[in-house]
Amino acid sequence: MLSLFFSRLGGGRAVVSRWGGATRGILGGGRPITKFLPGECLDGREEPISAAPGLDEKHYTLGTRLHPPFPEDTEMIMLGMGCYWCSEDIFMKMKGIYSTHVGFAQGVTTNPTYKEVCTGRTNHNEVVRVVYHPSKLALRKILEVFFEQHDPTSSNRQGGDVGTQYRSGIYYYTEDQKAIAYEVKSEYQKALEAAGVGFGKVVTEIEGAETFFYAELDHQQWDSKPHANGYCGLHPTGVPFPAST
Repeated sequence: MLSLFFSRLGGGRAVVSRWGGATRGILGGGRPITKFLPGECLDGREEPISAAPGLDEKHYTLGTRLHPPFPEDTEMIMLGMGCYWCSEDIFMKMKGIYSTHVGFAQGVTTNPTYKEVCTGRTNHNEVVRVVYHPSKLALRKILEVFFEQHDPTSSNRQGGDVGTQYRSGIYYYTEDQKAIAYEVKSEYQKALEAAGVGFGKVVTEIEGAETFFYAELDHQQWDSKPHANGYCGLHPTGVPFPAST
């Protein structure tokens, strides 16, 4: 089982990931944390990592497929909101979900390991890919939960987890999903402003979904397994959507 090296801050020093690798940038008087140039990223590998879930592997709690093909009446959306253990635990419990799985996306390194992503030198985000039944669960509801359950105004940080792999992001597969994502993002910005609690601009990035690379099998549905320690790195604002939405 992989060890836990929770992100920590050092005044004015490079941010250190769970695995001890420096993430580009400094906090406390320094420039913001930023991605590496593509040529500075790790190369990765041509084949999926050996520890990734096999093609026939099933969801630990739902018993459904982790790999495509998924049922024809389902759609997918990828979400980055901090530690993917925590975010997957939220979405896999929602009614209307077919499957969830965690991995890495929107970066440079092909088929990265969790340890490599934690160095910051892959440019990937930790994401949960949610496979849902639109007839049973609207994307709008998924995204409302997404915004309410983390701090989308925090750039590259959720609680003690710091680095570009913890950035807030919505990664869509269809133009309809893109439109809904922008609508819900705008609505949450207005909710924060109406609450008057000092939060800044919502920095959630909205991009077309790139290749999803599965994280190690041990990380899939982490919080439902016997070794789970109850850790949750998400840092919600405490501001809900208006009841009328």
